[in-house]
Amino acid sequence: MKIQKIIYWIATIALSVIMLYSAQMYFFKTEMIEGFFKSFNYPTYIVIPLAILKVLGVVMVLWRKSAWLTEWAYAGFFFDVVLATAAHHHAGHGLGLSFYAIPIVLISYFLGKDVRNLYE
Repeated sequence: MKIQKIIYWIATIALSVIMLYSAQMYFFKTEMIEGFFKSFNYPTYIVIPLAILKVLGVVMVLWRKSAWLTEWAYAGFFFDVVLATAAHHHAGHGLGLSFYAIPIVLISYFLGKDVRNLYE
């Protein structure tokens, strides 16, 4: 069980770093990100709200005071990385970081359920 907990924390920290890195890019390099969103035919007005939601999602995943909100945070992260991977692939950018984030989200989510159930 200890190895599951270690893997869970590694995946959760990696997920948090990826999402916070992405959010800071959205905040501080907004014009560049809006350019990507335009090339994907996505609306540019969602860049800042998406960055805010990523930060709030990381807070919920690490804080875990509300199981319901934690589930939604993981769902949001999963949809974000899957859709980002599809958008980058369709635009011919290659797979990128979003592709590698998919298994990280899944590992953190499913191992987190096991780790949390042992301590409840």
